[in-house]
Amino acid sequence: MPAPPRRPARPQQPRPPVRPRKRGWALRVATTLSVVVLAAAGIGHAVVTGLDDKIARVDPFKDMKNRPEAGHGMNVLLVGTDGRDRISEEERRAYRLGGAPCHCTDTMMIVHISADRGRASVVSLPRDSYAEVPAHTDRATGKKRPAHPIKLNAAYAEGGPPLTVRTVEHMTKVKIDHYVEVDFTSFMRTVDVLGGVRICTAQPLKDSYTGLDLAAGTHDLDGGQALQYVRSRHADGSSDLGRMKRQQRFMAALMAQATSSGVLLNPIKFRDVTRAVLGSVRADKEFGTGELIDLGRAMRNLTPASSEFTTVPIGRMGHVVEGLGSTLQWDAAKSRRLFKALRDDRPLAPYRTRGKRALVEVAPQQIRVQVENGTTVAGLGGQVDRQLAATGFRTTRTPVNAGRTDVRRTVVVHDPRWDRSARSLATALPGAELREAPGQGPVLRVIAGADFKEVRKVRAEDPDRGEFGVVTGDEVTCP
Repeated sequence: MPAPPRRPARPQQPRPPVRPRKRGWALRVATTLSVVVLAAAGIGHAVVTGLDDKIARVDPFKDMKNRPEAGHGMNVLLVGTDGRDRISEEERRAYRLGGAPCHCTDTMMIVHISADRGRASVVSLPRDSYAEVPAHTDRATGKKRPAHPIKLNAAYAEGGPPLTVRTVEHMTKVKIDHYVEVDFTSFMRTVDVLGGVRICTAQPLKDSYTGLDLAAGTHDLDGGQALQYVRSRHADGSSDLGRMKRQQRFMAALMAQATSSGVLLNPIKFRDVTRAVLGSVRADKEFGTGELIDLGRAMRNLTPASSEFTTVPIGRMGHVVEGLGSTLQWDAAKSRRLFKALRDDRPLAPYRTRGKRALVEVAPQQIRVQVENGTTVAGLGGQVDRQLAATGFRTTRTPVNAGRTDVRRTVVVHDPRWDRSARSLATALPGAELREAPGQGPVLRVIAGADFKEVRKVRAEDPDRGEFGVVTGDEVTCP
């Protein structure tokens, strides 16, 4: 499909050759504008006409000078704020949304749409990143402030969208083409209109601050539960970095839900989605109906497999700055290479994993396995050993016969101290029974039974993903 026509250049700031607009917040923005954009691709101008009037406008590029050069493709700064003015009291209590909003950004990411519209690259920017804002006028006091250190999410509180864009451009040298801002309300409403979003977790997630309480496994989340999932910072020991990974996983799941279901081609559903979303969206003045339709048409073939997600490389955790507290300091060299790849419109992922893999707590490469044949089927032990090894497990490569030949159900025998490894191994052997053997040690035993069919491919939550830790959307959605 040919790319949409180019937009005339502004007098002082040439627009990049790609103009269309992207979806919403990794969580809220992804859930919102991604739905609207994809719907526009299937429904067309008649349905989206008039949406301009529903979008609140903001001028994030006001009086900006000395901006980075435009690269190839289009870059959208997606900002999720903690606005909760339209949240009901019942929802506040149910989803732990009490307290006063900080008037700062709760989530921030750059979404890059390739020039050929075949790839979306999403880079999360941690809210606690150490940043240096340029000189500006404080929007709360009206006083001029010189350049100074700050946490990235506080740039919004001091100078609103313009200072946020200036700070991100200063740190990344990536020119921002569009700005979209969404709050809690539109996020929750949109997920509900879509009928929920399915996510998977390899381990239980519980956060008393947000009320999140999920067992390991697959869950269909409604809007409120989805908000808990993407907001939780205390569900594991990884704090904000873990939260961003969950946001990216949710964004991929949202894309899969939106593209695989027929909801986006249903005018009534589309109308309901737009009503739920656009009343609480703020976007730059250049984002209009024409951009929405052009981008939607260009992105019809964008799938989870052609989307990639990462977080800006962190060089130093807990970088303490007087007056700011603990911050995250970016890895300067890796960050430069990452953002150069965005400017050059190059893929970030070092490779593509073929086929989906189930999430497990412990990487197969860390699990040692001895395979035993518990049946009369000749060569079954070798077959299981080879398949486990091909999936990454550290098998002995010398399978043996078990002491019995009437095992009907495959068994994973493990020392209780290696229970996480045992659960991960059992995930690769659907239907396998877990059996404890105190004192067995770190090597797990697999007794292959008559029920064995094949080994399921698995991967750890945080596998080695190259220099930038990139995952593609199809790798983090439910298998």
